[in-house]
Amino acid sequence: MEEVLKFFETDWETIRHSLILIGVSVAVLIIFVFLGRKSKTILSRRLSIRMDDPLLANFLATILKTLVILVGLLLIFKIIGLTGVVSGLLTGAGISAFIIGFALKDIGENFLAGILLAFKRPFRIGDIVDINGMRGQILSLNLRDTQIKTADGKDVFIPNATIIKNPLVNFTIDGFLRYDFIVGLDYGSNYKAAIELIAKTLPKVRGVLGGNKGPNVWVSSLAESTLNLQVTYWVDTFDRGMSDLDVNSNAILEVLLALEGAGFNLPSKIVELKNHQGTPLKTS
Repeated sequence: MEEVLKFFETDWETIRHSLILIGVSVAVLIIFVFLGRKSKTILSRRLSIRMDDPLLANFLATILKTLVILVGLLLIFKIIGLTGVVSGLLTGAGISAFIIGFALKDIGENFLAGILLAFKRPFRIGDIVDINGMRGQILSLNLRDTQIKTADGKDVFIPNATIIKNPLVNFTIDGFLRYDFIVGLDYGSNYKAAIELIAKTLPKVRGVLGGNKGPNVWVSSLAESTLNLQVTYWVDTFDRGMSDLDVNSNAILEVLLALEGAGFNLPSKIVELKNHQGTPLKTS
């Protein structure tokens, strides 16, 4: 006990100085974290008003928040007397710089890729995209990754560098998406009447566009059992009143009901059996 008291008596000034530095550092960190979050909120709100892309606005605001927090960390290092250590890490060469650079390679690569994506803007929040075989709806773009939600409800975080290096398919960037399906008619049917009936039925389906984006029907192939008709139509992906999958389902059902109601036969695959021996086939 006496040794402890003696230690506090001899080194109290050092302890008090260290406690003050720690308290000031914690206070500075709290202040700069608060300023970073506040600046992100203000900048994001103002940019969202001035530009029509909330994705870019949020990304730029996140960068500002990160820079504010980094300034706070540098100030903390200066307060506790680690400025020389930080400078050595930033300007040093040799094996230490190599190790640090190698360790931060992926982080820096994804950060730069995120900046390119934010300004190039190959997608917006809410767009349906396919990235390297992963299909889903864009939720957010961060400094390291892009978050998408798949059709089955999974949240997938794809590194930004992966998006830059691989083909990206955006299904909804211009607001229009084409769907198509095949209708097989029995040989000997009134083909032209069927084409006209399909062309009249599709525009009545809710969600199917008209005008220069109206439906089209043409003969696609002579299959083994059917004459195949290719049916195409367009939907407005900006219309959130009805999903594309519902429109596609209704379009197929309405066409089938119209053809069946008009007496058209839609056969399945037909298999023809020939008896070259001339003897009757035995049935069991």
